[in-house]
Amino acid sequence: MTTAAATGGPASPVPPADKRKSVTGTRKIVAAGFLLPALVLLGALVVYPIGYSLYRSFFDQSGSSFAGLDNYKEIFTEDSILTAVKNNAIWVVVAPTVSTALGLIFAVLTERVRWGTAFKLIVFMPMAISMLAAGIIFRLVYEQDPERGVANAVWVGVHDTFAESAGFPKAHPMPVHPLKAGGGGSFITKEPVSAGKEALLPLVGVAPAKMPSDAKPAKPAQPAGGKITGTAWLDFTKGGGGKPNSIDANELGLKGIKVEAVKDGKVVASARAAADGTFTLPASADGAQLRLPAENFREPYNGVNWLGPSLVTPAIIGSYVWMWAGFAMVLIAAGLASVPRELLEAARVDGANEWQVFRRVTVPLLAPVLAVVLVTLMINVLKIFDLVFIIAPGSAQDDANVLALQLYRSSFGTDSNLGLGSAIAVLLLLLVIPVMLFNIRRMRREARR
Repeated sequence: MTTAAATGGPASPVPPADKRKSVTGTRKIVAAGFLLPALVLLGALVVYPIGYSLYRSFFDQSGSSFAGLDNYKEIFTEDSILTAVKNNAIWVVVAPTVSTALGLIFAVLTERVRWGTAFKLIVFMPMAISMLAAGIIFRLVYEQDPERGVANAVWVGVHDTFAESAGFPKAHPMPVHPLKAGGGGSFITKEPVSAGKEALLPLVGVAPAKMPSDAKPAKPAQPAGGKITGTAWLDFTKGGGGKPNSIDANELGLKGIKVEAVKDGKVVASARAAADGTFTLPASADGAQLRLPAENFREPYNGVNWLGPSLVTPAIIGSYVWMWAGFAMVLIAAGLASVPRELLEAARVDGANEWQVFRRVTVPLLAPVLAVVLVTLMINVLKIFDLVFIIAPGSAQDDANVLALQLYRSSFGTDSNLGLGSAIAVLLLLLVIPVMLFNIRRMRREARR
């Protein structure tokens, strides 16, 4: 029978069944030939390493003796690895969520900003920086010294705006001075003071560069009718030549230092020195001892120990969010561009405010895009290594430990154990697989719509 029998056209012979099978077989061979290089590379670079890691995880440190599940037991019994598992859980929950939330906020807000494109470019720029470079940048940002670390420079600036800054932390009197230790870090005059006689409160131990910038040369205090007057100053002449207990030229007043008059253990009056170091106390201070309280000598506020044991993981997560919030913003902005504007306008016409439109219309319509971003970042943070390795100092690296870093330390450290390292690698694979399966199922559901 020919095909013309059904169509009424000219006859065309149908090839025999064995010939059709031959053509189909040839096509399969050609397809296999094209796929073979990719399959070989996939097997060599993916399948074989996974299989060998699984195999090696059942052997001991030397690889010569079968260890069974001992390496897997060690993962859940050794403190450092348990810390890595806990930190990985924190990373998976916090970093993708914060990055996605910020990306959503940036994407929505930049639609209403005139310079939205420029803002998106600035936010996305950290993605062009490698993890290594970002780690070095944030290692400097989190420096403890406020003069070097940006984070602490800002933090100390804000703190000193609302709280009184430190005075003279290393100041102290010399033995020949009329001051002695008063307990608790304070200093007190050796003798009571009296009206009409100038009270001298000299100190040393303050570097001239650390003196207040608006401090003025010290000068003797003028008598003030029954009141106690005196001078507190830095009894040090740059270059030498000054005399102890004497106000010499170019010696600076201790501006802002607090002076208390103490009688029978009680403070009866207090004052602060002016820029030239002079101060005045009321007549009630007559016969009292003058005390410089310990608050004058406390250490200056030095900021937050960002890379200490308690804050190192949140600090590193902050650097990750800085890098990846731009990635989330770009993907979400692309999804937002496809949202039908008539739906948003219809909600506004129905009386919804902007927050209700965002929460009940925009976010549900962006749910597929948000899921893509969230899942992608979850997979990414499960294998985070570079930032933790570079930013966390040696003293806090155990507290910031994550599974990928522990894999490196166990496999290539001074006491390397490839069996334990392989077990950690298998654990990481098992943690990634559910997220990947969720992503694949979601993509298939989207494709069927």
